[in-house]
Amino acid sequence: MARTGQQMRMRTAKAMARDGSGPRTATTAGSRLGDKLRYRFDNSMSRGTPALIAWLSAATLVLIVLFSLFVTLLDLRPDAEGVPDGFLHELFYSLLHALDPGTIGGDDPSSWRFVLTMLALTVAGLFIVSALIGVIASGIDTKLADLRRGRSIVLERDHTVILGWSDSIYTIIRELTLANESRHKPVIVILADRDKVEMEDEVKVKVPELRGTRVICRSGSPMDIDDLALSSHMSARSVILLAPESEDPDSEVIKTLLALTHGGEAGPNIVAEIRNPTNLEAARLVGADRTVLLDIRETVAKLVVQTSRQSGAAAVYTELFDYDGDEIYFLERHGLGALTYADALLAFEKASVIGLIEDGVPTLNPAGDTVVGNRTLVVVAEDDAGLEQETRAETLPDLDGLGTVVGAEESATDAVLIGWNERAPIILRELDHYAAPGSSLTVVTSFGTPSVPNLDNLAVTVVAASTTDRRTLESYVVAGLDQVIVLCYSDHLGVQAADARTLVTLLHVRDILGRLDSATPVVSEMMDDRNRVLAQVAHIDDVVVSGEIVSLLVTQLSEDRRLEAVFGQLLGNDGSEIYLRPAEWYVQSGREVSYATVVAGAAARGETALGYKSGTLAGDDAGFGVVVNPAKSRTFDVQPGDRVVVLADS
Repeated sequence: MARTGQQMRMRTAKAMARDGSGPRTATTAGSRLGDKLRYRFDNSMSRGTPALIAWLSAATLVLIVLFSLFVTLLDLRPDAEGVPDGFLHELFYSLLHALDPGTIGGDDPSSWRFVLTMLALTVAGLFIVSALIGVIASGIDTKLADLRRGRSIVLERDHTVILGWSDSIYTIIRELTLANESRHKPVIVILADRDKVEMEDEVKVKVPELRGTRVICRSGSPMDIDDLALSSHMSARSVILLAPESEDPDSEVIKTLLALTHGGEAGPNIVAEIRNPTNLEAARLVGADRTVLLDIRETVAKLVVQTSRQSGAAAVYTELFDYDGDEIYFLERHGLGALTYADALLAFEKASVIGLIEDGVPTLNPAGDTVVGNRTLVVVAEDDAGLEQETRAETLPDLDGLGTVVGAEESATDAVLIGWNERAPIILRELDHYAAPGSSLTVVTSFGTPSVPNLDNLAVTVVAASTTDRRTLESYVVAGLDQVIVLCYSDHLGVQAADARTLVTLLHVRDILGRLDSATPVVSEMMDDRNRVLAQVAHIDDVVVSGEIVSLLVTQLSEDRRLEAVFGQLLGNDGSEIYLRPAEWYVQSGREVSYATVVAGAAARGETALGYKSGTLAGDDAGFGVVVNPAKSRTFDVQPGDRVVVLADS
């Protein structure tokens, strides 16, 4: 069968050779010159619009030269007074006939041969001019389409580059516009594998107020070196690498890091998101020293734990992490070298000193007798512009108003964790670190099979039940609880479905606690920032939004990578952390005291004051009754239940 087919193909080839109907090649006799000309013509046409315009211009020139020679040699133009003769003048008139059909209306009709010749020239010119207009219009449309596709290189310097696209990009852009208010003509460049026009439209809708920052979008894959060059990332101030919403986001992040570091170690600082902690080491090997890696899973888990331990902590972290209010900055030239750290705490009117940096290593809340010297100060201030000229505080602390209450030892706690996802084991380990021996935790979940890690201080009980059922929640949300944590089912449901279940659970939990007249802090985790607004309407005082809080941290780190070590201490288990402690530990209750007195009271206990929390401040300039970094001269009427926000070792 195979041999029969082979014989048929051979007979067919021989027949085609005899008939001469086979394909003609450049080596065929008599066709070599034609093929070369055709090949060169094809190459010139492939160059696009400029080549087409050149060919049409050449055709126009040939046309008018031929007709000019024809009219001149045959002397077809009628003699007319005032009309010059000669080939050059005929060439000009032929050009007018070819380009402007109305020119034929002025010809002398006495010579029909001349009129017909000019008519033929005009008709031929119409075809060429029409084709020329079409080519030019098509070229302009193509160029506009290329511009709309975002394929031109960005010629900017000292800009911020965002690679990739996710829902967190709007928060990052909004925070960058706030950080850029003190910069001259700031620019944000976005490179993502999406349509340029769609990206621009979405940014306009989600971030309508850019505060003078210009946002430039380009289409391309951040993993492609050629596409990456469109963003001019090598001349940027910093690069933010977002974890894409795909099946394997960390692999794409690592590939993009390879593209970013392809030119060597020199270049801007890079901040990259990693979703799976097991990929951190591989990303560090690629990113080298100029890359800051943010472990999304662990960061969110630590924030959930930190904010669940005390009501109002979420407002403090949000205030420190975003650019709308007070943030953490570094002050090198301060003139406080002769002072101790305890004295430096009272030096500035509208800035709070919280630590020192020596040899690039920050220490939050160092010993009060530490001499500042030439160390860089870590401060909380409203803006870094003019920080070196910060007004010195004139308010002296009232040492007679300092508190004398001694803090009680920690006792065993009882908590409830509702829901389960990939961050839950990390949360359990963090809770165990802070829990006193004998503490208990009940996990109630509708999805997943919880794998409880080995814990030292926390006894965990797992219950499989519906977390939106009122009767189930009433069985576990009872009086005397120390904390309630509500996690979203991000591993099992979509973003909106998971947040919807979390909102329903939160409504039930808050209502149950309200009926019990309990002040137990409730912390929840949500994926979509829009649902956080709904939760606040429902009077949920502490809500951690996964995407938003990570976006705030990413933006801060992109502006100053020194913040990595500071945030690591704030969220870590070692060193000083944020606490909201009873105000009577620091100042006497029932008295009106200045914030300078509060700072002195905290310093006397070896702690650093960051702010003040009071129910009387709710609805004022404070978030949930918490004000961070108040002026030293501001006074507070200390009441039972008030809290002081401090940095302390334990």
